[in-house]
Amino acid sequence: MALLEKFEQDGVWLFKYRSTLPIIILVIGLIVYLFTEINPGPVTLEGTIYEHYYEILCLAFSLLGLFIRVYTVGHTPSNTSGRNTEEQVADSLNTTGIYSIVRHPLYLGNFFMWLGPALLTGHLWFVISFCLFYWLYYERIMFAEEQFLRRKFGTMYTDWAENRPAFIPDFKNFVKPNLPFSWKKVMKQEKNGLLAVFLVFLGFDIVGNLIRHSTDFNDFLIAGTILTLLLYVVFKYLDKWTRVFSEEGR
Repeated sequence: MALLEKFEQDGVWLFKYRSTLPIIILVIGLIVYLFTEINPGPVTLEGTIYEHYYEILCLAFSLLGLFIRVYTVGHTPSNTSGRNTEEQVADSLNTTGIYSIVRHPLYLGNFFMWLGPALLTGHLWFVISFCLFYWLYYERIMFAEEQFLRRKFGTMYTDWAENRPAFIPDFKNFVKPNLPFSWKKVMKQEKNGLLAVFLVFLGFDIVGNLIRHSTDFNDFLIAGTILTLLLYVVFKYLDKWTRVFSEEGR
């Protein structure tokens, strides 16, 4: 099998499991976090006034990633930029808004969302390993997606992609989105993202405190988790049992 075909085949397989395989990295990160808590290095923020600030900084990275996803999804039409896993879907080619500055904004958002917990481990080598893993993992997914789009849209895709970087945005090419922002689509498609972020950070915080035999839990993370859980339940109900989030073409 030619290398290009192998890359595409690997990318198609990884695409199907792109929402589940990173959980393995999260589990490894939690183990590294526990090890760091039990055996703190010579330079540590544990027990200092900066510990909670560092947690909030890590959370900010994850929320930045979620913001990128929300902005992306909110300006796209139906059957594009979705959470489908069985096969590639693209009824149209997104070229405006955030897609005018970067080819894979959702994966850029995912990177920052996962970078937050990686930084939370406080282990430099794990953060570096995470970045390398993410690069290798999503590089193949992006390759498979681009092959699909190249076949479906031909020169329309290649002409657009020629001046748009794959992962690092180039803001000078920004073009105003064709579609207005849709909160309905965001709440329907991204309702679990905010809850997942707070659950992960609260989980790390609770486990870390238990290891230290402490009850100094982060009240902000507790309140944020409760609030986002309530929002998730409400949005899930509305999505399943009503047509509140229905919107033609979105």
